[in-house]
Amino acid sequence: MRNLERALQLDPRNLYVAQKVAMITELLRRYAEEAALLDRCLAINPNDTDTKIARAALDLDWKADPRPMHQLIESIRAENPGAVATVADSWFRYALAERDASAAEAALEALGENTFGNDAVNFGRNFGEGLIARMTNDDAKARAAFTAARAEQEKRVQAQPDYGPALCILGLIDAGFGRKEQALREGRRAVEVLPVAKDSINGLHMIEYFAMIAAWTGENDLACEQLAIATRLPGYLCYGELKLLPWWDPLRGDPCFEKIVASLAPK
Repeated sequence: MRNLERALQLDPRNLYVAQKVAMITELLRRYAEEAALLDRCLAINPNDTDTKIARAALDLDWKADPRPMHQLIESIRAENPGAVATVADSWFRYALAERDASAAEAALEALGENTFGNDAVNFGRNFGEGLIARMTNDDAKARAAFTAARAEQEKRVQAQPDYGPALCILGLIDAGFGRKEQALREGRRAVEVLPVAKDSINGLHMIEYFAMIAAWTGENDLACEQLAIATRLPGYLCYGELKLLPWWDPLRGDPCFEKIVASLAPK
């Protein structure tokens, strides 16, 4: 951060450096600073789509407000349809936050063969369909989608048996199937092979997804234990995600989970 801030002092209209400083403030959950930096980026280049998306996503992450992203995506769909595929992952995320299954399905359609997720953890369309089906309590559709997703993911794990991001996705799919012990083993293994000490960004994602696996398998105490670890470290886990996204629905109403959510709420 110190090096990038110095670089920005030396070259104050460097959009790339300003975006990188904003990214680090997000990891540190210094959202007011991030907002100011992203506004600065937009002053440098008002038409930069990546910055527009980041600024709208900030309201979702920081304040659990999906409306700015909704408005931005609708604007892009109306004014620049050719760009929709490049923002479909953000469209899918806000649609889930708004519990709009139709919009989420449209976003997956726009996503095509591309993926959505976090850094090295990338989900395909079949998993997305399973997630929507879980959200709408369509068990048959969820099972069909997860069956297709598992066939794809098992091949990835066989090709890279010690690759944490592939293991955590397989664990989440198995949790969706109700294969509790298998899912928990895969989640633990993902954390073991890619610890935070080895990769501060993706290692933290392993903890987050292990928490999710635990939640999906009814292990609320384990899920909250992992979330407590994740929220003490710099990362993208945030108030808006825990408050709104259906990934975390099994924990809603649990006092420990609600305390963690409240601790991340804007002050």
